[in-house]
Amino acid sequence: MGAPEADAEPLAWAEFARVDMRVGRIVAVEEFPEARRPAWKLRVDFGPEIGVRRSSAQIANYPSEQLEGRLVIGVVNFPPKQIGPVRSECLVLGTYSDGRVLLLNPEPDAQLGDRVG
Repeated sequence: MGAPEADAEPLAWAEFARVDMRVGRIVAVEEFPEARRPAWKLRVDFGPEIGVRRSSAQIANYPSEQLEGRLVIGVVNFPPKQIGPVRSECLVLGTYSDGRVLLLNPEPDAQLGDRVG
């Protein structure tokens, strides 16, 4: 996972509108020793409409105890992607800062499954 290029091609509004970003809560964090780069296996609850999705996330700069229970923003309408033994079903979003990923945080009163827009 690398930082996007600054001169990326402009995105049409209709393309952006198709990206389904939702509020989720990390409900489980597992070690992922098979990963090529340090990563965690996550299960993220996006509420009753979407349910719990699995993900692999290169966010090893966070200890597991800081992740479990944390609210995050995730893309839920990408097709599943096989990452080693993990079938990743969502993409947890963050920013790139000094070689690490900083997770995006919704407001504490956001509800699971709330749409980002």
